[in-house]
Amino acid sequence: MTEAGVRTASTPDGGAHPVPDWQPLQPQTLVDHAIEAIIAGAAAGLILPGDRIVEVELARKLGVSRVPVREALRLLESQGVVVSEPYKGIRLRPVTNERVADLIEARIALEASATARAVAAGRNRGSHLDALRAAVAEMELMAARGSAYGVAVADTRFHRELCRLGGNSVTLDLWETLAPQCTIIFGLATFGKPMAGVVEEHVDLLAAFEAGDIAVIERTLDEHITVMNHAMDYEAIVAQRRKERDAP
Repeated sequence: MTEAGVRTASTPDGGAHPVPDWQPLQPQTLVDHAIEAIIAGAAAGLILPGDRIVEVELARKLGVSRVPVREALRLLESQGVVVSEPYKGIRLRPVTNERVADLIEARIALEASATARAVAAGRNRGSHLDALRAAVAEMELMAARGSAYGVAVADTRFHRELCRLGGNSVTLDLWETLAPQCTIIFGLATFGKPMAGVVEEHVDLLAAFEAGDIAVIERTLDEHITVMNHAMDYEAIVAQRRKERDAP
């Protein structure tokens, strides 16, 4: 071993060349924690779509300097979670029913493709389902605790795993660009329907995926993502949450 993360191997001519080695996991940075806190606050309704995010105030609430908060907001802006407007500052991206419909259209295309590929490759059975089952179990636990953010994170984890099982890294990368926004939407959804209902939808989707009938999977996926979300009035949910939050 010549340095951290690099070892050497001999070559036929007696020389040596570097060979990549495992790298130790790095602890989360303050920026990572700030990003997680902002998304958690949005999913739980502490900050609502359209709310202004004041860097110095958020840093004070999180107990950190402004530097990691500034970097976190910059990264979240690149992911579409927050928007920066001249003379208006940074705001949590507004959630409109039209915006949710656009996200749904993108998600259904990605996840339908991923699940079909996963079934074709036989990755819808046995141990391949362990991560999906774990996500559902976590969702059940968070629902029992009444944690909107916990349910949202487990929901995101479930759908990320569906895309991963598809085996197309580009599909997964595209889905990841939507994941932070989806986590916030998932959290808001828990204020419009019982958390137990959210869990049940994923139990049904997991069962359909394991059974492997593509038509049934597509129908169940469409019911879960498209029909259920179109039945939600996200603008009304945000307005009601704001009214409750700002009540004297």
